[in-house]
Amino acid sequence: MADSMDDIMNPGSRETDPDFPRAPEGWSKSTAEEMAKKEGLTISDDHWDLIYALQDYFAAHDKPNIRELHDALAEKFHHKGGMSYLYKLLPAGPIAQGCRLAGIQPPAGTVDKGFGSVI
Repeated sequence: MADSMDDIMNPGSRETDPDFPRAPEGWSKSTAEEMAKKEGLTISDDHWDLIYALQDYFAAHDKPNIRELHDALAEKFHHKGGMSYLYKLLPAGPIAQGCRLAGIQPPAGTVDKGFGSVI
């Protein structure tokens, strides 16, 4: 299924990473790695799982709600420790910092210290 009007008008013109089919246009693993390095992180497979989950969630939701996103991430990563685990991966907040690495504009309220960010 097409993700945008450009995909409909020019099928196959957008190059995407096969591992991240729902990545925003212009995003790449190398841009995520560069940003992570600037933030003092080294991206592991666990980080890639979170980035994939964020891109997948945002592709499926037109107007993401921060509480629903928080709950979805907690549920998806419950087997590894939920949000506590995600805060260990991304100390500046799994939603705020995760969205930056995933190339996504974080939802409103993300920088609220009570939800997705500690910075």
